Formats: sequence, C-alpha cells, structure tokens
Amino acid sequence: MRDFLRGFRVLHFVGPCVTVFGSARIKVDDPHYELARKMGAAIARLGFTVMTGGGPGVMEAANRGAKEVGGRSVGCNVELASEQAANPYLDRCVRMHYFFVRKALLVKYSYAFVVMPGGAGTLDELFEAVTLVQTGKIKNFPIVIMGTDYWRELIGFIDKMAQHGTISASDLTLIYATDSVEEAIAHIENKAIEPFGLKRVARIRKHFPWLGERGLPTQHAQQYRRTSARDRGEHQENASDASEK
Repeated sequence: MRDFLRGFRVLHFVGPCVTVFGSARIKVDDPHYELARKMGAAIARLGFTVMTGGGPGVMEAANRGAKEVGGRSVGCNVELASEQAANPYLDRCVRMHYFFVRKALLVKYSYAFVVMPGGAGTLDELFEAVTLVQTGKIKNFPIVIMGTDYWRELIGFIDKMAQHGTISASDLTLIYATDSVEEAIAHIENKAIEPFGLKRVARIRKHFPWLGERGLPTQHAQQYRRTSARDRGEHQENASDASEK
C-alpha cells in the first residue's frame, strides 16, 4: 500500500503518458538506443509525457529524447539487489519496492505502449499490456513493437498461437510492429488521441496538491489533456482494474 500511495502522489499530475518498455542493458552506441531516443522525442512532440521504468538503457534513451525536445519525462524505478540508478533525464521519478506496483503505475497513466528490445522483464510488460487489453481490463490502447529483427521470432510465435487457436485471430491486431518512428507515431495518433478525447492545451493549469501530490515543471511544450472528468474516470477505473490483476 505504501508503494501505491507514494506512486499516486508523485505521478498524479503527469498528464496523459506513453510508456516505453525496454532493456536496461542496451548501451549508448547500440542502434536501439538511438531508436528509443528518437521515439521518445517524437512522443514528446506529439504532446504526451514519456514514461519509462526510469533506469538506464532503452529507458534512459526514451527519457533523454523527451527532455531534449522540451517534453515531459517521468520514471517508475524499482529496488533491485544490484542497484538500478535512475537516469538523469527525469522530471519526476518514483522508486518502488514491488514489481507489480511498478507495472500497475506504468499502465495506469498511459494511453499507448511502445516495446523496444529487452529481456524477461520487457516480455512480462508486453504481455501484461496485451492481456489487459485483450480481456477488457483496460481500454484498447495501442501497443507498438519496435526493433522487428530482434522480435521476429516472437512475432512469429504470436502468429502461431493464433493459428493454434490459443488466442483469437483478432488479437493479432492488438500489436503493431514497425521500425519507423513516423509510422509508430501515426499509429499512436490514430488509436490513442481522437478515440479517447485527448486535446492539446497551450498552458498547463496550476495544480493544488491537497494530498501531497507533486506537479511537474510548467516550462514544457504543449501537452494533451483529457477533455472531461468522465474520460479521466473511465481511464483510471480501468487502470485500477489492472492494479488488481
């Protein structure tokens, strides 16, 4: 419960996010680092806050890209036996003890998910997002896989599951695979902005932290906001379902 309270207070005012998943082990000279950096910048230019696990590698690259273009950048880090330090490109970072709380928060504030190359943790996050959308626990938020050479066998295995009937053929539409930043952004724009009533605002309104919530710096570029309390309630209700899963 302490993890949830801390997370809600730190992230309450982050605004609509796109979460980028990926390996902490990707180095700066890896092409996937640069791809994540460009994607983070493009997400920020689109008007979303970039959210990651807050660590190094792909997470750092996406947060860095957002900061470099004046966007908003947040992270949900986790305590590990071998310390995973927060990357230096974050406006806000909250550190969790439990992985399941971290995953719930990464889902709760996001209207799209971008999956870059990663290991077991990234696979967990990918299939968590797919399962939540598939079962209707969250809305039909877009899930974009990038680094298609890396994910080729996994994408083929997902096709195999559909062929064997262990998932529905329609479930294949839940995942969009591309290596193009432009195509990924167009997909997110088409599936996450208009369908959920998001609208650009020129100024971030002043927030009043009655319960200890923390706002973000206001010097950022235009951001999206939800158009009504009803939209906000629907998203948060479904994200709460995700945290209970």
